[in-house]
Amino acid sequence: MNPLFVTLWIAVGVAAVTWITSLITGEYSWVDRIWSIVPLGYVWVIAAGSGFANARLIMMAILVSLWGMRLTFNFARKGGYARGGEDYRWAYLRKGMPRPVFEVFNLVFIVVFQNGLLLLISLPAYVAFKNPTGLSWLDAVLALCFLGALVGETIADQQQWNFQQWKKAEVAAGRVPGLRFVQTGLFRFARHPNFFFEQVQWWLFFLMGCVAAGSVWQWTVVGPVLLTGLFIGSTRFTEQISRERYPEYAEYQGRVSALIPWFQRGARGVAVEQ
Repeated sequence: MNPLFVTLWIAVGVAAVTWITSLITGEYSWVDRIWSIVPLGYVWVIAAGSGFANARLIMMAILVSLWGMRLTFNFARKGGYARGGEDYRWAYLRKGMPRPVFEVFNLVFIVVFQNGLLLLISLPAYVAFKNPTGLSWLDAVLALCFLGALVGETIADQQQWNFQQWKKAEVAAGRVPGLRFVQTGLFRFARHPNFFFEQVQWWLFFLMGCVAAGSVWQWTVVGPVLLTGLFIGSTRFTEQISRERYPEYAEYQGRVSALIPWFQRGARGVAVEQ
């Protein structure tokens, strides 16, 4: 069977399960919980469809597996898989919507759109499946860049984790933290460096399919484009909440780039002992 149809049916099944589970539990982070897992399945199903004979597909599957394992670990240590581990943004959004409206939002955006997006960002692997050309130096460059972005996201997430642990320790000790949100390390150069590196990985994954096809004009560009749009919306929503929690966040916004790491604008750097 064509692996594209297999992945499509898997996506339909996963969407149904996440929707039903959200209705049963009253939690709406089930797509978040499978976010780092199902793309691995899609890419490996496509690789299996080639009989594991396509070197580029194997490379792509391994890279996505590394991405997924790292992201799953980071999500798990933050309590994302625990009971009540719903993303705080869904609860915040739910407060501002009538229940029937939010349930429609859950079905259309959280379940259908996001599950569809997870399939779409995986489909450059199908382009490689349809174009079983040999590996080239471009593949090596893209793979190294992917690994570099993976390392960058790992560092950003670790720095954020370290900051949150330090902040909790300060509060537990009865002290007022010198900073209320992370502004050190990579966060001196971008407010969301982890978001930046996440998007870079999927744009590089798209380009791997382009190398296989010998052209950048591939319909699978829809995946990374929609992912970037999702992150832009998510970033704005997250920062709206941050400004409400921390009035000083507006000053941070004024001097530090949102996504692309860059030099600070017209303000002194921020330092804190951790």
